[in-house]
Amino acid sequence: MQNKQILLASRPVGMPDERTFEIREAAIPDLSDGEVLIRAVYVSVDPYMRGRMTDAESYIEPFPLNEVITGGVVGQIERSASPDFNEGDFVIGTLGWQEYSIAKAKEVRKIDPAAAPISTHLGILGMPGLTAYFGLLDIGKPREGETVVVSGAAGAVGSTVGQIAKIKGCRTIGIAGSDEKIRYLVEDLGFDDAINYKTTPDLRAELKEKCPDGVDIYFDNVGGEISDKVHARLNRLARVPVCGAISTYNLKERDIGPRVQTLLIKKSILMQGFTVGDYAKRFKEGAADLGKWLGEGRLKYEETVREGFENIPDAFLDLFRGKNTGKLLVKVSDPK
Repeated sequence: MQNKQILLASRPVGMPDERTFEIREAAIPDLSDGEVLIRAVYVSVDPYMRGRMTDAESYIEPFPLNEVITGGVVGQIERSASPDFNEGDFVIGTLGWQEYSIAKAKEVRKIDPAAAPISTHLGILGMPGLTAYFGLLDIGKPREGETVVVSGAAGAVGSTVGQIAKIKGCRTIGIAGSDEKIRYLVEDLGFDDAINYKTTPDLRAELKEKCPDGVDIYFDNVGGEISDKVHARLNRLARVPVCGAISTYNLKERDIGPRVQTLLIKKSILMQGFTVGDYAKRFKEGAADLGKWLGEGRLKYEETVREGFENIPDAFLDLFRGKNTGKLLVKVSDPK
């Protein structure tokens, strides 16, 4: 049985393209004791993967060249040589961009398809949801009546941040890149207001109008010029969880912008970068709250699902084209 795989063929400079990836076929080796064969059902594509395609020091090792790219995958056990798993079990783990993966039992976790759709474990109940939960609550520390601004607000993380802020009694403003996304944030998710940064003639003036009392928490998913303009509205003792900087990931030259040190000092502002791995020991706490809010209908989610294994690279590039609302996934097989 042959296994389709997607490898990192070259390190991109600027936006990745077809030369960045290679699709190949390889034989599936036999199982050893304690291992399972997993057929991928959903493959997650995430912005942080772009950083791993560059050979630079970071919080996580870069992807090796000419090897299978790895990320979050929900799959189903095809064969098991482990007493912990049966054929047909659904599991989640960090696995390859490939149709089939062999993993040790300790490398994957069983999930219950009756509790929630299996795809949610890559989205609102998984890494993006936990990122939103800990970034907002642990660093942002929202208090009732405060104003929260979220950039990249229609993505998997940003949409969850805004909803948790509303649960905590905050006034929430989202920034996104299309009128359809603006309607989704306000009408479906309950944001108090939202700004289309692509069509507003003056983002600074728009922020002043929609945040007349300033900004107490800015959840930063994008960096760049959008963040520069939000910074100008920050209140004294504001908090800025820095989750991502997707506007800069494909730049060919070094990103240069305003210096923030004077602003932070004058207003005693906290700006803190983080990754969800910082909170690994508390994942059960976050997952419990997210699951509770989801079950109560206080959290909603959207998924943009592409079909077909060969479309994984193009779906990944859609993250940078702004074509997703909520979590972007690729469905590569049907669950049995």
